Amino acid sequence: MHISAEELKKNAQLILSEIKDKSLSNKERTAIPLQEMPAQDPKIRINNMEEVAQGYSREQALVESRRCLQCASAPCVEGCPVQINIPGFIKAIEEENFEKSIGVIKEASLLPSICGRVCPQESQCQEKCTVGKIFKDPNKSVSIGRLERFVADWEASEAKRSIPEIKPSTGKKVAVIGSGPAGITAAADIAKEGHEVVVFEAFHKPGGVMIYGIPEFRLPKKIVEDEIETLKKMNVTIKQNFLVGRSRTLKDLLEKDGFSAVFIGTGAGLPKFMGIEGENLVGVFSANEYLTRSNLMKAYKKDTAATPIYPSKKVMVFGGGNVAMDAARTAIRLGAEEVSIVYRRTEAEMPARIEEVAHAKEEGIKFRLLENASKIIGDEKGRVKAVELVTFELGEPDASGRRRPVQVKGSEHVVEADTVIVAIGNESNPLIKQTTQELEVNKYGNIIVDENCKTSMDRVYAGGDIVLGAATVILAMGEGRKAAAAINKLL
Repeated sequence: MHISAEELKKNAQLILSEIKDKSLSNKERTAIPLQEMPAQDPKIRINNMEEVAQGYSREQALVESRRCLQCASAPCVEGCPVQINIPGFIKAIEEENFEKSIGVIKEASLLPSICGRVCPQESQCQEKCTVGKIFKDPNKSVSIGRLERFVADWEASEAKRSIPEIKPSTGKKVAVIGSGPAGITAAADIAKEGHEVVVFEAFHKPGGVMIYGIPEFRLPKKIVEDEIETLKKMNVTIKQNFLVGRSRTLKDLLEKDGFSAVFIGTGAGLPKFMGIEGENLVGVFSANEYLTRSNLMKAYKKDTAATPIYPSKKVMVFGGGNVAMDAARTAIRLGAEEVSIVYRRTEAEMPARIEEVAHAKEEGIKFRLLENASKIIGDEKGRVKAVELVTFELGEPDASGRRRPVQVKGSEHVVEADTVIVAIGNESNPLIKQTTQELEVNKYGNIIVDENCKTSMDRVYAGGDIVLGAATVILAMGEGRKAAAAINKLL
């Protein structure tokens, strides 16, 4: 049953009236109910691109902050890739000092409004939370991400966005390749030290995966644009439509253009496919292309968009991660009558966030578990008309720790579909490596770095998905921060 934001606010007001002026024991704190995130009604939201999660009210944030035990050991910080002082920012919320709270977060993270929305806190900071461990249920941990989002949104609504302090100019220049989360974080930390920073972005809009990959209903693009503006106010230059490896090589930047160091944060944007018959049919898309058309090129605005998107009635999305959820939920908003997510394991093994799976189910998306495609079938015009699926059962765990899917013999069956979206992961773009032979990469094309994010080339560092493979926004930020510290030390 859908509970409105107003009802959740009223419930929080009642709790707050009982506990606000009390000195709470740990036992009393753990008795406070977890505050649910208000969300758009599923019946309404499938017809728009507006943000689904609506954010805590002030009352909810004040109640949720009181669930924090302020542990002296702060295990939650250990789970944060950028080491935010989590007890500190939550304590400031409890004291209703939101300006102090956002200040604490920004000591470690430039992107709280983004991380508060899309980071998998349940497998990072919240997984370590003592409250969750008391209940033996990580879903009952303090809602760290929701509180981070609350203060970030408060800062934006109060027009109190602060610009980090910049040291006097050093006269040294650093190139950052890619304007995704790793690049933005590295650029900010390097600029703070007084170095001139130039960010090179291949697309016509900066923001990386946050712009082209994550849908508007999960991360409004205005938020990313505001964060980019903060970067520009820090005197960081952003050059768009600039493809390093084509416009200039890595060596050009170092040897001809006067850069003292380079950070590579190009992400993992090369989509993987399934390698089955029929993947070249009209109506088969990588999730990258499908989401880029919708998110970056605004193809969902069918009357005004210059870039079209394929009209679909029956869509099958292959994969079980957040990207698969994003593609499926986008397809339903674009008017598909039936959307199915096909995954060869069970829901328990799905890498997608629990919240994203729940939202997809609420929106009427079907889950075909323990199935996968063996062939895509086309009509006489070369368009997708059906998919041959096979059934799986789970065997012993594989190298990932998840139980290995084993195909059931003779289980082939054909299901009608007119669109297939492949969301089974990405690999690194090989362009920079192709034009820079000295750069060492592993067999997957990921750049090899040391503990300080330094590559095999002098003065060249790398981080984020180009090193880790497809990961998360906050992990990429952590890599950007580590590399920036090494570059600042070098300079």
